[in-house]
Amino acid sequence: MLDPIVSFFTMVFQWIGRAIGLLIGILMWPFLWFGRWYIQKGWILKAVLGAAIAVLAAMYIYFLYATQFWNGFDPDYVAKYDFEQRRRSAGEQAMGAPPPAPRTLFAQAEADSKPAAPATAPAATTPATTPTPTPQQPATTATGRSCGRSAIAEVAADLTDVNVNQNAWISSMILYKVGLFGLSWDKTPFLDNKASFQRGVHEAIRRTTIELADNLGRVRGTSQIDSNLQSARGNAQFDEYTWYVGLNPPGPKTPTPSYYRQIVRDLHAFDDRLARCEAVFDARADNLMQYLDRITSALGDTSAILRERSENYNRGFFDTRADDRFWFSYGQLYAYYGLMSAAHADFEDVIRERNLDALWNAMEGQFRSALKIRPWIIANSAEDGLFATHLATMGFYVLRVRSNMTEIQGVLQR
Repeated sequence: MLDPIVSFFTMVFQWIGRAIGLLIGILMWPFLWFGRWYIQKGWILKAVLGAAIAVLAAMYIYFLYATQFWNGFDPDYVAKYDFEQRRRSAGEQAMGAPPPAPRTLFAQAEADSKPAAPATAPAATTPATTPTPTPQQPATTATGRSCGRSAIAEVAADLTDVNVNQNAWISSMILYKVGLFGLSWDKTPFLDNKASFQRGVHEAIRRTTIELADNLGRVRGTSQIDSNLQSARGNAQFDEYTWYVGLNPPGPKTPTPSYYRQIVRDLHAFDDRLARCEAVFDARADNLMQYLDRITSALGDTSAILRERSENYNRGFFDTRADDRFWFSYGQLYAYYGLMSAAHADFEDVIRERNLDALWNAMEGQFRSALKIRPWIIANSAEDGLFATHLATMGFYVLRVRSNMTEIQGVLQR
């Protein structure tokens, strides 16, 4: 009775084995042909080609390391900021000595790398000077004023720092652009998850820098845009795939990571000036509502992309683009989790006045639930099938977060 079933599965696995063997043969054929050709050549050509192959092998080893090891990745990274201990909203002015600046993740890494001073070292006698502003400590103005820092700018800078300083920016690496024998890595199930995640994070940063420059970092009714925020906004719009040399037009280029590193410097500079009351953060309810509207629009686009892929390409484990869609969405939620937690601190007065703490905490809880979904292999099965459909699951959490934001916007409009 079970013989037909056993025969069926035997045949299926035989065909799968033959397909895998054929794929391996196709992939190995260029290397086998090159090996036979290489053996027949003289030692000078062999030395030159051997050196080139060694360099290429080293580049691929680094490429594999860069794509598989995620430095600084922590779904619970928001807890390290301790936003609840902040005593005033972004840009809120206070007289007297400024409170200690929050230790950002970027600053913490710098501090940890410095050796501790000996406990018995005598105190040096130096003349009293005005403290020099640093990314970690705001300078006191001549009148003794200080203002609250922007948690949004801080988180955006740190997320970009993780993307391009603590990790290689995958999308502009030459081996990522070359692909697998000319086939884009995005069209394969290999080595593209981190690149998609980074692009998802940067999409959130791009929209946030636009909002900072156009609304949050200026007083409505004035035409002047903060120079640091304008620079950050411009650099965030730069193409994600540019290497040192390009073909359109041909010639040397400034690579993508160089532009994105400038975003980190610009946002830290703005935050330092804000702490000295030399910049503006307009923490009004209408600005918060507009920022949320920008994010809900982005999440709506992401939800539509997930739905389209889930409905029309549900090939289970054989959908090679499902992982791109999943990790791009994951990167967006990862970044917006930190940015929305930062907005909770920056707009603390508005949120408290409108009694939005419960709704905001519920939204942050939805982010945390979504970030727990980290499957080893992304499956895009039919929603009524036997296997998992990770795109539909991610789309569900995207809509839950978006629903919470829409509810908060409704309260702000009253």
